[in-house]
Amino acid sequence: MSTFPLPVTCERKMAARGKKRAAERAAQNKTKRAKLNGNKTPQTEKNPKTVTFTPENEEEANKNIISVPPPVSSGKWTNKERVLVFSSRGISFRTRHLMMDLRTMMPHSKADTKMDRKDKLFVVNEVCEIKNCNKCIFFEAKKKQDLYMWISNVPHGPSAKFLVQNVHTLAELKMTGNCLKGSRPLLSFDPKFDQEPHYALLKELFTQTFSTPRYHPKSQPFVDHVLTFTIADHRIWFRNYQIIEEDASLVEIGPRFVLNLIKIFQGSFGGPTLFENPHFQSPNTHRRLIRQATAARHKERQLVKQILKEKRSEEQEVLAKDVTDEVFQTPAEPKDPEVQLQPPEPHKKKTLRLTELKKRTLMKRKGLR
Repeated sequence: MSTFPLPVTCERKMAARGKKRAAERAAQNKTKRAKLNGNKTPQTEKNPKTVTFTPENEEEANKNIISVPPPVSSGKWTNKERVLVFSSRGISFRTRHLMMDLRTMMPHSKADTKMDRKDKLFVVNEVCEIKNCNKCIFFEAKKKQDLYMWISNVPHGPSAKFLVQNVHTLAELKMTGNCLKGSRPLLSFDPKFDQEPHYALLKELFTQTFSTPRYHPKSQPFVDHVLTFTIADHRIWFRNYQIIEEDASLVEIGPRFVLNLIKIFQGSFGGPTLFENPHFQSPNTHRRLIRQATAARHKERQLVKQILKEKRSEEQEVLAKDVTDEVFQTPAEPKDPEVQLQPPEPHKKKTLRLTELKKRTLMKRKGLR
């Protein structure tokens, strides 16, 4: 069915009616607003209170005023250090807990997925660039028992490679300390860090990596724990302590681990070698020496057993025949052999009589025998 169009006059009348209704509604809304505003008195029209200050009133007012210090983190966040903390595939549960502890301890850190073993270490620089990070802590696992840690300044270097030993995490019960999450730590370094150049380089690298930037958005404006780096036995010992306010004593929080320096490179995750630790012994060499020591102990025990066996066999040897043993043995007088001239008597068999056999059988039946 076809619809016939309305005439032009009808359309104009309908549009005019709609405009008229809209204008009426707007006028009604204005009148309602005016009525509501007319009942209220604005704040500027209220009579202000006048207070006359005298010296006594001023002293009382100063006593009642509570002076609040300005916020500590009112400054500007200028140090834009960001640390990427992640690992390769194949790490153990203890390594994963250590990595999570470092992330919670460092509010300026970032996380990423595990890197594949087949990828080269230069790929880490690209990952840091994507994550907008200029420092990196990378955990590398080998043979599911050896843990290596890289600390690098991305992308120009330097970088250091360590062997991580004696790992203890925050979850252990002997770590009784506690601190505020996101608080800024104090960094305490051994005096030996200033005596040798490679330790001075590591000190600067640790300072830029582990120190929380001031006025960081995720950090707290408090200092309640200390990170200590101590050098002993050509290794770096890392500890985290809580500062107790009462007597300024320290209680360990964790985590704790030992870093055995391997090499320091000029670039990030590679490049020319700046320093190589002459006291470092690889885990494979260490395990081989342990196996050799156990094998040597086993060989020594076998040799001692063989010597004792030979001594015992020598003691059991019979001496040669002694001539003096036959001194008291006198030979007996010779006797003539006896010749039997008569035949031997035949053997007589005992024959029981029939009456005796019958008696015995009767007694057996009656149970008397």
